[in-house]
Amino acid sequence: MEGDVSKLAAGLAIGIGGAGPGIAIGLGARAAFEAIGRNPEAEGAIRGAMIIGLGLAEAVAIYAFVVALVLALVV
Repeated sequence: MEGDVSKLAAGLAIGIGGAGPGIAIGLGARAAFEAIGRNPEAEGAIRGAMIIGLGLAEAVAIYAFVVALVLALVV
């Protein structure tokens, strides 16, 4: 019984923990593409800021993955 609950918790952790960063990455990329479309000369600066922001959002998904692994394998 306890193993089933930890597997359910692991599934919820990665499911919910991956949804937020997925939405954030989509919104961030959309905003960057719109900004580049409005001001093509600033593409380099926009791209650099976008990559840093998307990397930070992706880190949250990696943390959720680590928590899911701990819940599934250790607990």
